[in-house]
Amino acid sequence: MARSPSVSPLETHLGYWLRFVSNQVSQVFSRKVAAFGVSVAEWVILRELYDSDALAPSLLAGKISMTRGGISKLADKLVAKSLVTRTQSDEDLRYQALALTARGRALVPKLAALADRNDEEFFSHLSSAERKKIESAMRDIVRRHGLTVLPVE
Repeated sequence: MARSPSVSPLETHLGYWLRFVSNQVSQVFSRKVAAFGVSVAEWVILRELYDSDALAPSLLAGKISMTRGGISKLADKLVAKSLVTRTQSDEDLRYQALALTARGRALVPKLAALADRNDEEFFSHLSSAERKKIESAMRDIVRRHGLTVLPVE
């Protein structure tokens, strides 16, 4: 009888542990921002808009490696929630710009504080050196593999 090939246990894979932790961190954060009426993807858009007066959806899509259609759908939701405005150029009716409303601008620091607290809840037991080592390793993987799509969900 032929011997079955050896099959490694899930727990021997670093990817398993990365996903395990990532899912927990993301799910907890998702529940926290949902309490403010936004999704994690919407939070990413709000945070990116926070540092600019206004951005064309195409530029925003490029910044966070999302499709223009995805940006458009998220922008529609944020406009409906009065967190973002969408304006058209008088000269070129095809040009649109997205910007935070006063309400959206006031919400971003609150959501950023949630993100900071979420990190603290999961990672505060690590020393500064351990955190830097993990971050450095993750950044190295991103760089080596040319990863560009931001995690939004």
